[in-house]
Formats: sequence, structure tokens, C-alpha cells
Amino acid sequence: MPAELLLPSPSVPGSRAAYWSRLLPPLAVLACVTRFPSFTRPLWNPDEGYLAVQARLLAHGGQLYETVVDRKPPFVPWLYEAAFAVTGSGTLAGVRVLAVLAQLLTAALLASLARRRWGDTPGRTAGVLYLLVSVGLNPEDAQAATFEVFLLPCTAAAMWCADRRRWGAAGTAVACAFLTKQTGGAVLLPVLWLYVAAGAGRAGVPRLVAGAVLPVLCAALVTDPVGFVFWTVTGSGAYATPTGSELHVLARGLVNTGIVSVACAGLIAPVVRARRAPTADLWLWLLASAGAVLLGLHFFGHYYLQLLPPAALLATGALRTLPYDRTVTALLTSACACVLFLTWGVLAPRPDLDHARRVAQAVTSRTAPGDPVLIWGMHPETYWLADRAPASRYLTAGLLTNYSGGRDGGRVGERYAMRGAWTVFRREAVSAALVVDDSRGKPYAPERVRGLRRLLSAGYEEVGTVDGAVLYARRR
Repeated sequence: MPAELLLPSPSVPGSRAAYWSRLLPPLAVLACVTRFPSFTRPLWNPDEGYLAVQARLLAHGGQLYETVVDRKPPFVPWLYEAAFAVTGSGTLAGVRVLAVLAQLLTAALLASLARRRWGDTPGRTAGVLYLLVSVGLNPEDAQAATFEVFLLPCTAAAMWCADRRRWGAAGTAVACAFLTKQTGGAVLLPVLWLYVAAGAGRAGVPRLVAGAVLPVLCAALVTDPVGFVFWTVTGSGAYATPTGSELHVLARGLVNTGIVSVACAGLIAPVVRARRAPTADLWLWLLASAGAVLLGLHFFGHYYLQLLPPAALLATGALRTLPYDRTVTALLTSACACVLFLTWGVLAPRPDLDHARRVAQAVTSRTAPGDPVLIWGMHPETYWLADRAPASRYLTAGLLTNYSGGRDGGRVGERYAMRGAWTVFRREAVSAALVVDDSRGKPYAPERVRGLRRLLSAGYEEVGTVDGAVLYARRR
């Protein structure tokens, strides 16, 4: 990166075009470097596999919240479907490029926010700091092209528009954040703070409300209104409770908090100092994002990504009041942490992916291309790797047992399933030409799930095992 980008701005700042023409290319290079490990693996986590299967089904006529279901809003499945229309559904390369662009857009919006408030140099610092810390998690959380990566530019855009009193656009950005992932709606709190602080009165209320509500209503109408509300809001009560898994959840929270603290080591001291700066909206943004991380008490690593944009801005705001060498120290510390996490991303083994590949190969060898199959497990990517359609709309055992909440077994079983799921599952699952029990001793294994035992005993026989997974073919 050119050293002059991090030097103090001259007393007479250059034109806006000159500023961005100098800043955007190195930001783009840095975005590509920080996302490079994502291109080294076909898949990073089951969320990518889930989205890939959803997008493939949608492309073949599936209907979201009816024949294709998940507890998430529709934007990212649609994004995957659009990428597959360009690159084909056998690769995530197109989605990975979109993730790079999303990170670049987030950095540019943060740079613009910082520049408007504090000047040229803080603008450059904010963009660079964000990209350096954006990889500071377990690689399967930081490098995967999933919900949070596409959520962040929406939240940054909401703050950018609110900062400029463009209330209709700010509301639309909040809606886009919610339609990417429900917790994205948390950015509405700092947007409302900026609205009140701006003294806009009642004039901007209709635009803000219309911008926030209309896109969500349109998404509900385009999909299925009842299904949209159920799958994104009302149907996840059991998923959101930690009862019976408190220690399991606490351990995950502590580990992921520690990991992200290492990544943000260069930001923590400046952020603490930011209490002295007029940054109430940024603190509210950070606290609202922290609330989003806490919601449901799951503490998955990728949830923490939502904290990074406001943290980068708060650190930038504090650094401008400190000696310039503190900015250099923060940047160098963040760069060293970034190198550490990128190395982890390139070298880390992926045993789950290797397992899914072996099972997918067995599924492919035992079925014809048009045969539906049922994978009873937590690896929906197996469907995508095998290029076989799922027999049921429920792509994981989690939706049928609540195990997908990352719990350790305290509230896992048929009675914790999504409401009405087993009625639908029994009707659909009997079409499977092959059933793969990939539970491998987990709390949702067939011996603990009566509905699955009945399915297997009624029409299937064991035909082999692959890497601990048991294969059942339809009995002739």
C-alpha cells in the first residue's frame, strides 16, 4: 500500500474525485488480499452449502418458504441464485467475487463517513482498519460468503445515508440489512438517533418509514407472506433459548470473543478512548450490533462481524486526537493480526469438508442424477457436492430436532422441531432413493428420533457405511 495514503492530509484537501481515485484502488487490492483464502476452498462452512442448495432449488422452480425453507430472509439465497445464473451452480466463485465487492463497499462507506466527520486522513484510516480486522475470526466464519458479509454494506449504507439526512434511502438500507439477516435491523437504532439529533421533526418520518417497510412488504409478497413471517420471525422460539446448553454456549462465546479481540488488538485502546469524542451514534451502533450478537445466545463466530464497522470508526475517531504514531501503531498491529488470520485461513485443515466430499461421492455412485436423497445430518453441502436434489425441504436435521442451534443436546428432539415440520417431512422423505444417516453419535441420531427410525424400518435397508455415515437404500 502506498505510504502516502496514511500520511496526514495537506492543509488544502484535494477534490473529491482525486481523493477517491487515490484511495479506492489500494482499498480494492486490500479487499482482494484479505479475501484471497476464500477462493482456496470450494466451501467454508455448512451455511454456504445450505445457501448453494437453496439457490439450486430456486433456479429449478422451488419457492422460498414453501418448497425451500430456512430461518433467514430471502436476500442472500436470491444473491446466490443470481451468481449461479452467471457462473453455473457447480462453483461458488461468483459468490466469492460478490463477497469481495461487499467488503470493498463497506470499507468505502466507512471511509466516506470518517472523511465527512474528521477529514481525509481519518477517512483513509477507517477504510484500511476495517479491511484489516475483517478477517479476524476462525476462517470458516470470516472467509465464508454468507449472511454477515452481505449484511455489513447494508448497515454501513444506512449510517452513511442517515449521516447525510437522506431518510428514505436510510430506511431502505435498514430494510436491506433486515432482508439479509434479521439482526441487521439493529442498525435502525443509530439511524433513529441521527434522525432525532438532526432535528428533522416529522418531515422525514414518512420517507424513513416507507423506506424501511416497503421493501420488506415486497419481499413477503414475492415469496409467501405467511411463510415469510413464520420462518423469519415467529417460528424460531426453541432455536433462541439456551436452556440445557448454558456451559456449551458460554464456552463458544468466550472463545469467539477472545479470537475477535486478538484481531482488534490495535483498535481496543483507541475505542476505549473514543468515549471522549462526540461519537454517540457510533457507540449506539456498536451496542446495537453487540445486542445482535447476543440475540438468541448462540455466539457463532460470524455473528461478531457485525461489530467491526462501528469499532473501526470509533477507533478512527479516537486516533485523530492522538499523536500520529498511535495511528501507525494501530495500523501495524492490525496488519500483523491480519497476516496471522490469513495464514490460518490458507493452512487450516477442513476435515468436515473432506467428510462431506466422501459421503457425496458415495451418494453419487449409488444414485442416478434424478434420484432424490435424504441426508440426515448437519452438512447440507453434501447435496450440492453430490449434485442430487434433497427429498425434503428440510435440508438439515436441525430444523427437525433443533440441533441446528449449536446446542449440546439439552433441547434436541422431535418436540423441539419447527412447528408442523414432521408432518411435512413424513410426507416428503418417503420419496428418497437413498437415506444417509450422518448423525455419527450426535443427539439427533436415529436411536433418539422415533420418526426417523420409523421411516428407515418401514422401507429401507442398510447398504454400507462411509466415514461413519450409514447408507440406507429403498427396500425392493
